[in-house]
Amino acid sequence: MNISRFKTLSRRAVGYCAPLFIALLSIVPLGMGQNTAAQIKTADNPDASPIWKKVRVSLFQSRPIAAASDDVISLVVPVRAEDAAVVPIAIKTRMRQTHARYIDKVYLIIDNNPSPISAIFRFTPQSGRADIETRVRVDEYTHIRAIAETNDGKLQMATAFVKASGGCSAPPGKDAEAALKTLGRMKLSVEGHADSDQPQLAQLMISHPNNSGLALDQVTRLYTPPHFVRQVDITYAGQPVMSADVDFSISENPNFRFYFVPRGDGELKAEVVDSHDLRFESSLKYRRPE
Repeated sequence: MNISRFKTLSRRAVGYCAPLFIALLSIVPLGMGQNTAAQIKTADNPDASPIWKKVRVSLFQSRPIAAASDDVISLVVPVRAEDAAVVPIAIKTRMRQTHARYIDKVYLIIDNNPSPISAIFRFTPQSGRADIETRVRVDEYTHIRAIAETNDGKLQMATAFVKASGGCSAPPGKDAEAALKTLGRMKLSVEGHADSDQPQLAQLMISHPNNSGLALDQVTRLYTPPHFVRQVDITYAGQPVMSADVDFSISENPNFRFYFVPRGDGELKAEVVDSHDLRFESSLKYRRPE
């Protein structure tokens, strides 16, 4: 099954109440209620994950996936998360993005989440570096995978095991009325100034509840309907820098740190679409230092 079909089914399923959603997709059994001891036992054998085996075939068929090498990609996550609803994750790359060789996509897979394919990030030579930092929800002890696909079609995977649970069904950090008042507000910022034609670090912050559809409202005893950011597009001076297909595995108030190469003065622009097809925009005029 291709990724667009997988995502369509995921979004359709998440519209139902949580008990039905737990049955999610026939191609990806969720592993809900697995014994924690069994999960820990498989921590040192990421290839044994039955969910990963199905996701792998869905996304990559029989294509070879090499272990991550030091000059391509690495994954930084906490071994044990302090808060399963806000788990920091950093995908680091070692290779410079050039027209001759660059990382085209990075797949973020969280095996035991209700929607394992949590994000697909796309990069260009204008990115400078295909790094991404964000925060995710983790529903059960799980392997997390970052898979880099270079422009020649080769794949490399970095894997880490994270001890966290309950992140996808955790209650939101603020009430629904307060969240609606700031829905879609965004802030773009640039951190410091890079030398000429060097990758420049930037950050996008989005005010959005990113409701998973799995959190039970303790007052109404109903599940909060799903409502989450699903697409992010970043450009600089009209040229694509980074785009992402994401889902509710990204934490409330999504936050992304990424790079771009400011070749001349220009406008850094973010366009965001959520699961209700609401669209939000933010931009920042950037002037390179003399």
